[in-house]
Amino acid sequence: MATSNKDLNASLGSLEKTLKVYFVDKAPFQIPTGGKEFIVQYGPWITLVLLILALPVIFAALGLTAFLSPFAAMGGQRASINFLSIILSVIALILEAMALPGLFRRSKSGWNLLFYSSIVSAIDNLVNFHLGGLIIGLLIGWYILFQVRSYYK
Repeated sequence: MATSNKDLNASLGSLEKTLKVYFVDKAPFQIPTGGKEFIVQYGPWITLVLLILALPVIFAALGLTAFLSPFAAMGGQRASINFLSIILSVIALILEAMALPGLFRRSKSGWNLLFYSSIVSAIDNLVNFHLGGLIIGLLIGWYILFQVRSYYK
């Protein structure tokens, strides 16, 4: 298990370095310093508000999924992908919530958790074949995330 964690950490570190090259070093446009400061200062507060607004929707989705799954199965609907999507969304939201204290302190661990959350969201989009959301969401999200990466120590 320890080797598996080391391999995963090495892979994520390699991915992070590669993405830094493309989203920071070779990016055709850099966010101005004032914009980066604004994102770093108010981003955690915006994330907190959006997390609070998303909680009732997630709880409702979990409840409705549990209630309607037997009926969907009788109708021939495969509920496994929808349930997997809900689980991945919950994991992404939990990672974002765990990142908040680090984001307020401007620590690298908070930034890392937000990066992991974006990866889980990307997997969710891939599982559901939301390729437009996958590509556009990753490009915009990772661009902003990597532009402000230097502010987190």
